[in-house]
Amino acid sequence: MPAIMELKRVVVTGIGTINPIGHNVDEFFHSMENCVSGAAPITLFDAEKFKTQFACEVKGFNPQDYMDRKEARKFDRFTQFANVAASQAIEDSKVDLEKENLDRVGVIFASGIGGLASLTEEIQDFEANGHNPRYSPFMIVRMISDTAAGYISIKYGLRGPNYATVSACSSANHAIIDSAMWIRLGKADVMVTGGAEAPITTPGVGGFNSMQALSKRNDDPKTASRPFDRDRDGFVMGEGAGALVLEEYEHAVNRGAKIYAELVGVGLSADAYHVSATHPDGAGAALSMKNALEDAGLIPDEVDYINLHGTSTPVGDIPEILAVQSVFGDHSYEMNLSSTKSMTGHLLGAAAAVEAVACVLAIDREMVPPTINNFNLDEQIDPRLDLTLNKPQYKQIKCAMSNTFGFGGHNSSVIFKKL
Repeated sequence: MPAIMELKRVVVTGIGTINPIGHNVDEFFHSMENCVSGAAPITLFDAEKFKTQFACEVKGFNPQDYMDRKEARKFDRFTQFANVAASQAIEDSKVDLEKENLDRVGVIFASGIGGLASLTEEIQDFEANGHNPRYSPFMIVRMISDTAAGYISIKYGLRGPNYATVSACSSANHAIIDSAMWIRLGKADVMVTGGAEAPITTPGVGGFNSMQALSKRNDDPKTASRPFDRDRDGFVMGEGAGALVLEEYEHAVNRGAKIYAELVGVGLSADAYHVSATHPDGAGAALSMKNALEDAGLIPDEVDYINLHGTSTPVGDIPEILAVQSVFGDHSYEMNLSSTKSMTGHLLGAAAAVEAVACVLAIDREMVPPTINNFNLDEQIDPRLDLTLNKPQYKQIKCAMSNTFGFGGHNSSVIFKKL
């Protein structure tokens, strides 16, 4: 019989983010701790005629703070965000790339939509110029979703596995999972992974408005993202990026790296139900969580915290709660649950990356981030569940799960564990 391959262990040695409530990890943590909402009126375009006129923008972002002007103009906002988050994570990891075999250092970086703003601008210019086809030579690389992954690899000379994952709101979790698999199989030593998104554009907001997916609470944006609240009326669009440096355990130990947590389990599933609606009983979400637990070799009672997908949509929140209760049973009432989207908004393809950073911080800094803006718990939700409402909780978190579920029925769960 052929020998059974022993899989390598995967650990997190670097984290980075730029998002609506922080331009770096420390700012992000401080904002979560203080229950800050990133929602405000849209400034990236004139939203006066839209049903939704607010979003969670990255405020005060100047790409020239991170790259020179000529370079910045070649890339869409989502790639600029990816550059910031990945650079932070690489610096945080303290990996010396001059001493690494760069053939074994890769980049898998997600985006659900890619350069929507750049595509929109080119189409608007085409219309304004009387259909004169004078497109920018940078249009394609600004637009395509894999540009962020390619840019990061070029910037650092990383020649290992390099591509993008695109699976709507699960995109970044799939990037993290794929990166872990390359390391597990012994095909890479270090992987830079995460996701970036910049969807706050006229078609982005207009398209989700037409689906009745966005909150229309224009009179009170900061409280508009209300996961699990009785009066939630849709999600709040966000933008930004999150990044992690994943590393083979022995490789990290040998270079004396700080290890934030081990990535011990991953789970994937499909709803096989509807292109944009969640399965009403949460069957696909439950299967994803079960698969992650099985992959990690954990029992449900060992999970201390779940960062829920929790988008604040009327139809989306309840199935996830039902799925958690079906998988975790009585332990559902013993662990913490929360949705950080109540603060950051929904970063679509980048959501899972920022939420993975939140889980790693929960383990490293022993704080459960809150679900803010919960005024009246939905009557369909068991009040015995600890949804970490309206303020953080300080406690030891040894094991944290992060869920993301995307249009198309793409479900994904990852589990981080304290060493």
